[in-house]
Amino acid sequence: MEGESTRSPLALLGLMQLVSPALPIGAFAWSQGLESAFELGWVTDEATLGAWLDGVLDDGLTRCELPLLERLWQAWERGDRAALAAWNDWLLANRETHELAEEDLRLGQSLARLLGDLGLLPEDGWLPPTPTYVTLFAWAAQRRGIALTDAQLGFAWAWLENQLAAACKALPLGQTAAQRLVERLRPALAVAVTRAAELDDEDLGPALPGLALASALHETQYSRLFRS
Repeated sequence: MEGESTRSPLALLGLMQLVSPALPIGAFAWSQGLESAFELGWVTDEATLGAWLDGVLDDGLTRCELPLLERLWQAWERGDRAALAAWNDWLLANRETHELAEEDLRLGQSLARLLGDLGLLPEDGWLPPTPTYVTLFAWAAQRRGIALTDAQLGFAWAWLENQLAAACKALPLGQTAAQRLVERLRPALAVAVTRAAELDDEDLGPALPGLALASALHETQYSRLFRS
């Protein structure tokens, strides 16, 4: 049929599998500092949660994970081991707290274990010694034939869905309020992917002092539901 998408159905299904909350890597256990924002009273309702997510998307994912995913995806595509190692290390160097770095590494380990069980890991010697989640996500997207932009949109969607799931557990935030935020932020995810593609290497790097402070405080928070 004229106008019908040429996207591979198997690639689309592979993306859905990769970003599914049912993927057994434990992403639900991490809030990326959001739990501390609740405890500190910075995020208390739908409006303040929306503002927090807007900020993290604009100054975090747009400037860090999404453009990094592009560079890692391209490095896997051309078989550039040096670039894979360099960008993997760059991401770890930009994690400002122990918990944020640990999340990247723990999720990376879990995804690597799962991909190994599925027979989908790269050949020995290709993964960096301490691969991050983003590095493994980029590989899985490449391995599944998922287009770069689709992979970035999927990554951003998984982040948003996990953040809203954390908020629904820890705040008096109903599912309808969460869906209102989805409707408001869906266009912003697409804009973030477009903006990320426009950044040069020297423009990269998150600018999230509030999130870093919340994450650092979470390490000693007395009562916690999440690991970050």
